[in-house]
Amino acid sequence: MSCFLVKQKMMTVRETEITMGVKNESTVQEFILEAFPAVQHLGNLLFLVHLLAYLASIVGNMVIIIITWADHRLQTPMYVLLSAFSFCECCFITTVIPKLLSIFLSGRQTIAFPACLTQAFFFLIFGAVIFFLMAVMSLDRYLAICKPLHYASIMNLRVSFLLIFLCYTLSFILITCLMLKVSQLLFCGPNVLSHFFCDLGSLIHLSCSDTRSVEVYFFFVTSFVILLSLIVTTIVYGNIVVTILRLPSAKERQKAFSTCSSHLIVLSLMYGSCVFIYLKPKQVNRLDSNREAALVNTVVTPLLNPVIYTLRNKQVHQALRDTLSRVRLQK
Repeated sequence: MSCFLVKQKMMTVRETEITMGVKNESTVQEFILEAFPAVQHLGNLLFLVHLLAYLASIVGNMVIIIITWADHRLQTPMYVLLSAFSFCECCFITTVIPKLLSIFLSGRQTIAFPACLTQAFFFLIFGAVIFFLMAVMSLDRYLAICKPLHYASIMNLRVSFLLIFLCYTLSFILITCLMLKVSQLLFCGPNVLSHFFCDLGSLIHLSCSDTRSVEVYFFFVTSFVILLSLIVTTIVYGNIVVTILRLPSAKERQKAFSTCSSHLIVLSLMYGSCVFIYLKPKQVNRLDSNREAALVNTVVTPLLNPVIYTLRNKQVHQALRDTLSRVRLQK
């Protein structure tokens, strides 16, 4: 009897030790972002380049937002959608670029687990909204170019705000469900992320839990967001190109193709980098290349978008000149 009690006590102690061990292993409180250790000796130069790109992106997008709401002539569905797109771009890059700048200045940075999840949440939700808005803006251009007689009856400010609201709502639902799944994972091993922000693919890879269901849902969400937007945009621009080819004037065709080609360059960069990063079931083999590709949609395309979409637009130029003239007169 005494031997049985001793054996039972030893088993209880052993179970307690195992439980405490698991608990201790699962208490990773922070992660280390190492970004680009191979080029850390160029940190000051990279800091300056990315800071200028960040400021240019913010200023360019803020100009679009301010001009749209300061000039009543630009308060149309097209420019309302563009201002919403610019706002998302500002929020999207602000979730990651400040941390990247601090890494360039002082090397690898630590980030607490709750802050890491928060950064990943806002990065993904604004990224999803941007993709949905690109599809909506493409549809808006399709209606304006291919169905000009029906445009005013289909698109108005009320419809524009409704579409923006739907983009945010759908993104919030998809990303919130994903983050709830990720928040339930255990992290008990290495805590070094080979990235410049809390990329969800890299984060899932560090978990010591069974991540198969999370990986499947992550792949489903990213595939749904990117492919839905890509399919809509491809079909729409295909129809726009066909309509442009039917224009009688060679000068009109050249002008239209000039605008569309610049749009397509930016779209190709953004869709190409995101397809490369997210549309593959296994993230492990390409984590390092994902890091470089992520710079395209967090630094390059946000810098190009204000120039491509609106700052080359004569209507925006005129509105900007009028606004500056009013400011001078007030002084």
